[in-house]
Amino acid sequence: MCAGVGAGAGRVRAGATAVAVLTLLGLTACTSGPSLETRAAITASPGDSHDLAIGSAGFTESELLAQMYAALLRHAGYRTHVLTVGNRELYEPALEAGRIDVVPEYAATFADWLNAKNKGSKAPPVASPDLDATLRALRRLAGARGLTVLRAGRAVDQNAFAVSAAYARKHHLKTLSDLGRARLPVRLAAGDECVQRPFCAPGLKKTYGINLTAIDPKGVGTTPAKQAVQNGQDQMVLTTSTDATLDRFGLVLLADDKKLQNADYVLPVVNRARAGGERPAAALNRLNTVLTTADLANLNEQVDSWRRLPADVARHYLTSKGLLPRS
Repeated sequence: MCAGVGAGAGRVRAGATAVAVLTLLGLTACTSGPSLETRAAITASPGDSHDLAIGSAGFTESELLAQMYAALLRHAGYRTHVLTVGNRELYEPALEAGRIDVVPEYAATFADWLNAKNKGSKAPPVASPDLDATLRALRRLAGARGLTVLRAGRAVDQNAFAVSAAYARKHHLKTLSDLGRARLPVRLAAGDECVQRPFCAPGLKKTYGINLTAIDPKGVGTTPAKQAVQNGQDQMVLTTSTDATLDRFGLVLLADDKKLQNADYVLPVVNRARAGGERPAAALNRLNTVLTTADLANLNEQVDSWRRLPADVARHYLTSKGLLPRS
């Protein structure tokens, strides 16, 4: 049974690295178990192929991460190209089969996605706010499919909730717990699914005691949703922790101080047989030492708001952090 589509949707731009749309020769979008190719790869020694394909899920953040991975691997002596694929249902089977070698992923989301792929969409979640526990579950699931999960860095992209700065000052709000204690009536701008998702309305009520009076179905982090909070129509908006446009609308995030959200830390996942060796891991792990959630938000803004190319933004960032030499 197929699980849901991967997180995110955004603008995709071609960069200086070769970018192509993956045709996924012979692959189907939905598979319940490892393919014959994958089953053979599971027992193979960790590989170190010279030519590596880096997959992007087709939204801004994924494209930026893929471009950074490609640049770091190229600097380490590999030939790289970026393949832009629309969603996880397509790129994950390609990763298993070795048609893609590396993808940027999100620990909690990918763990639950693989678990649902194995057991069906109603399978109990294996991810949690605990990063170590989530990684253990993810590595077990990924390893059975011939995939290796590398170290998580400091950057995390997860659900986040924002209010207007004026509203936060007036009611002395810094955390979601503060909002719950205030017992203020809160109309939330979010997607339709927020009503049922445990990390949205049900979690806000149960974990924080927030008095949600209605869900305004304006989407996740959309401009109309933020404008509704800016003008006072709604009191809070569901967005993401890497949203760099909040200042523009006079909004601030409230801290998830009780850790309602799962540990969606950014990390690379590689095909073990082709890129599971020490050298690719060492090249990719260099990004973990510098990339933060705030950095990732700023990089997203440069592409989405400033209209810069992801490859150029990625290269400039890596150079500024000393991970690439200045040309």
